[in-house]
Amino acid sequence: MNAILEVRGATRRFGGLTAVDDVSFDVPERGVTAVIGPNGAGKTTLFNLIAGSMPPSAGAILLSGNEVTALPSEARAGLGLVRTFQLVKLFQDLTALENVKVGFHLRTRGGLIAALLRPRWQRQAEREVEEKAKALLDLVGLSALADSSASALPYGQQRLLEIARAMAAGPRVLLLDEPAAGLNAEESERLARTVRKIAADGVAVLLIEHDMKLVMDIADEVVVLDYGRKIAQRTPDAVRRDPAVIAAYLG
Repeated sequence: MNAILEVRGATRRFGGLTAVDDVSFDVPERGVTAVIGPNGAGKTTLFNLIAGSMPPSAGAILLSGNEVTALPSEARAGLGLVRTFQLVKLFQDLTALENVKVGFHLRTRGGLIAALLRPRWQRQAEREVEEKAKALLDLVGLSALADSSASALPYGQQRLLEIARAMAAGPRVLLLDEPAAGLNAEESERLARTVRKIAADGVAVLLIEHDMKLVMDIADEVVVLDYGRKIAQRTPDAVRRDPAVIAAYLG
C-alpha cells in the first residue's frame, strides 16, 4: 500500500540531548499506525516534528510524496495533516456542535462582508457546515449532546469531541496524541470504535498511546521508540513477542 506520510531520518536535539534520533517510517494511506514506547522515549517530540510545531535538527517529513518539513503546522493542517493534543483544547463556552463547526474554518470561504451580509451562497454554506458537523458528532457518538456546552461534558466525551473537531478540518492523516489518556474502559471502547470508523472511511490514523489494549485492538502496525530511536516496526502480534520491545517497554 502506498505511503501517505513518510518520516525520513527525523532527528531533534536539545543541546547535548537527542530526543529523537534518526527515526524513519511510513504511514500507509489507510489503517492505523501506533507509536509506543516508555516515558521519555521521544514520542511527543516526534509528533511535534511531524505536525510542524517543532522544527527537526535533521531529517524530512513528506506528505503524499511532497516535502513539508519547512511548513508550519497551520500549513500542514491545510494540506490534511491534522492533530489532537494530550490536553483537551476545546472552546469550553461553546456547544459541542459549535466546537465542531469551528473545525471547518480551513475548508470554508468567505470573510467579514459575507458574514455580515449573509448572501444566499453564504447561508447555504452555513447549512452544509451544520449538517456535516452533526454527522461528525454522530460519528463519535455525541449526537444527543450537540447543544450541550463543551464544559459540561465528561472528560471522555470532551476527547471524542476534539476528534470530531479535528475531523472537520478534512484530514488525510489524523494524528492522535494519547487519545485514551484518562478514559475509563467504556470510553476507551467508544474511542476504539471511532478510530476504526475513521480509518475505514479512508483517513490514515497515526497515534501515540500508552493503553496497550487499545493499541493491540486497533493498530495495523506499531512503531516502537526507546531513548529516541526506533527499535521495531511490526504488526501488533509481532511487537508483543519482540524480545527488544519486551525488554524496553512491555516487560
